[in-house]
Amino acid sequence: MSNQRTNSLLTIFWMSFVALVVVGFIFFYGLANSWFGAMPSFEELENPNTNLASEIYSADGVMLGTFHIENRSNIHFNDLPPDLINALLAIEDIRFTEHSGIDFKALFRVAWGVTTGQSGKGGGSTLTQQLAKNLFPRDENLSTPQLVLRKFREWITASRLERNYSKEEIMAMYLNTVAFGSQAFGIKSAAMTFFGKSPDQLTLEESALMAGVVNAPTWYSPVRNPERALQRRNLVLKKMADYGFISQQRAAEAQQTPIDMSNFGLLDHNTGAATYFREYLRAELKNWAATKTKSDGTTYDIYKDGLKIYTTINSRMQQYAEEAIREHLGGELQPAFFRHWKGVANAPFVLPPPTIKEEVELIMTQAMKRSDRYRYLKKAGASDDSIRQEFNTPVRMRVFSWNGPIDTIMTPMDSIRYYKFFLQSSLMSVDVKTGQVRAYVGGIDYRFFKYDHASQARRQVGSTFKPFLYTLAMQEGEYTPCYKVPNISYSVQLWDGTFWEPKNASNERVGQEVTLRWALANSNNWISAYLIKRFPPESVIQMARKMGVVSPIDAVPAIALGTPEITLSEMVGAMNTFSNKGVFIKPYFITRIEDKHGNLIERFVPEQSEAMSEVTAYKMIQLMKGVVESGTGIRLRTKYKLNNPIAGKTGTTQNQSDGWFMGLTPEMTTGVWTGAEDRSVHFRSIKMGQGANTALPIWALYMQKIYNDPTLHFGKGDFEKPAGESGLDFNCDDSNYRSGRVADDEDDF
Repeated sequence: MSNQRTNSLLTIFWMSFVALVVVGFIFFYGLANSWFGAMPSFEELENPNTNLASEIYSADGVMLGTFHIENRSNIHFNDLPPDLINALLAIEDIRFTEHSGIDFKALFRVAWGVTTGQSGKGGGSTLTQQLAKNLFPRDENLSTPQLVLRKFREWITASRLERNYSKEEIMAMYLNTVAFGSQAFGIKSAAMTFFGKSPDQLTLEESALMAGVVNAPTWYSPVRNPERALQRRNLVLKKMADYGFISQQRAAEAQQTPIDMSNFGLLDHNTGAATYFREYLRAELKNWAATKTKSDGTTYDIYKDGLKIYTTINSRMQQYAEEAIREHLGGELQPAFFRHWKGVANAPFVLPPPTIKEEVELIMTQAMKRSDRYRYLKKAGASDDSIRQEFNTPVRMRVFSWNGPIDTIMTPMDSIRYYKFFLQSSLMSVDVKTGQVRAYVGGIDYRFFKYDHASQARRQVGSTFKPFLYTLAMQEGEYTPCYKVPNISYSVQLWDGTFWEPKNASNERVGQEVTLRWALANSNNWISAYLIKRFPPESVIQMARKMGVVSPIDAVPAIALGTPEITLSEMVGAMNTFSNKGVFIKPYFITRIEDKHGNLIERFVPEQSEAMSEVTAYKMIQLMKGVVESGTGIRLRTKYKLNNPIAGKTGTTQNQSDGWFMGLTPEMTTGVWTGAEDRSVHFRSIKMGQGANTALPIWALYMQKIYNDPTLHFGKGDFEKPAGESGLDFNCDDSNYRSGRVADDEDDF
């Protein structure tokens, strides 16, 4: 009887076991074949629906920033440091190389822990299972049965991953998909966010921290919870030593190292390198992407498609440009501006006395209406009176200063007046022969001043427009740089019968004959009037158009002194024509764009056309050399000790509202503009407000840094003479006319 009972129980056991196996097989088969809901296909595993940031690279291989919804970028296994891999294995999945996606030993350990109440000895999920979860995130509102079903699906997905990818590929995929907190997705973005470096540059301590953070990014955040982060990092280091990845001594030394967050910075559009350039690029690329279709027929999305955008910017030159503006404006010019206006009524506005209070009130009201705060209140339906009250109520805010942001309390209206005091500056550099933009700065700090003064702002160019007029004179053949003209007042009859007669800022050499080279060097307005009588404004405008200027220009004689309003980017492209032997090249910013797999989408080439003869361009170089050797740009030689071949032109508009310097070297053309947001805000004296004092020093500091960088190879050659014209020599005998002072550069329209 007992044998029969035993046999019966064994039969029931084996039948139940077989039934469970069959049911289990059918269940997992059904899961794998989407009986209980769709499973990710192999194509989806290969191309998961994750938002990949588009990466912006400089010409010298530095990542300048990203366009993203999620700041996520991919990296290959070969670019991962061994310490990071070992740290992750030690803390997350030590048997990663042994299992096939599911670690049954770990699962039994977890089950035993739950049964005996001895949980806390580690989880059961493998890195591959976590990858499956990252690739296809769970719905947070799943019921318990749905959650169990989802867990089984992740097991199957993990098994598929293991069958189709190597361990190295899975490790890289995991580190590309995991969230590290602080808006960083993937190790590439995380390394840049937390430490300002690429993953292959991570130290042992940094690798251990990154591996520790992935378990709970907020809980172990080194920014929000530094003590927990330190404990977690040290635990990772201990486990690395326990498993033999590093020695106990190395672990102990690393545990004593404090966490360094000095290079931490959220990677957004407000921070990082070349912020104004990246924002300019964003607008250009959005237009480009709208016209380009992928294989599935949809257009590209710069925020999701993981494009690789290779730009012309040189990261070191960009850094030098930003430093030069910071040094001159932050260190010298802005403090001088504050001192200049201290104690002066209605500062910093220069307006006609009878109506100055009304004009200031109008400027302030217009600035208020342009603010985000005003637009938000207006959209919310607030009345004009309540908006005024809001703008005159003190609130906490963070404001700009050259010594770093200041947390303070002031009324929004006071903050508007505070910002009116700040001078802005922009700089753009292009490679002479290629037209590639090497540096681009649109303002002093993108976090606080969003307006781009390099490509958006049209400002009066002053005497920097005079080279267009002189180009016509050189091109016609009658004139050379050494041609002499009486330095007397000239008047031009206007269409209504009246006469236009400009003034000069200097009485130097009045009544004497002067060379055109001397006249341009000293920004003489009388000689410009002499030339505009011979070359009508329409012809000058036509020449400017050939050289790439597209801004509207009125055909009036006063353009000879610089009344046109033109962007800095247009002016730099135009002036580069002289250095490039008369050929205009439209400055461009991108060399190529690739998709996330590295496939070329488009390669960019510049637009170019012949604007003038090579001889004319060389004559203009010789004319503009005089500006630096004996004219308004002489401080490049005397103060800044720049003895390299340089041609240039300063510019200062009426009342010193805009200061310019266009500098040409054999390798590069660079333009600088300096001024305030409002044209009624400026220095009250030509000595302080002229372009030679506001813009030229930035160019000088920038070029000093470039010449001192031996890796850039600048300053080795001279401007080339036209082929077959070796006899050309326009070194006019102007040495007797040099006054020994810095010439003023003022225009009176």
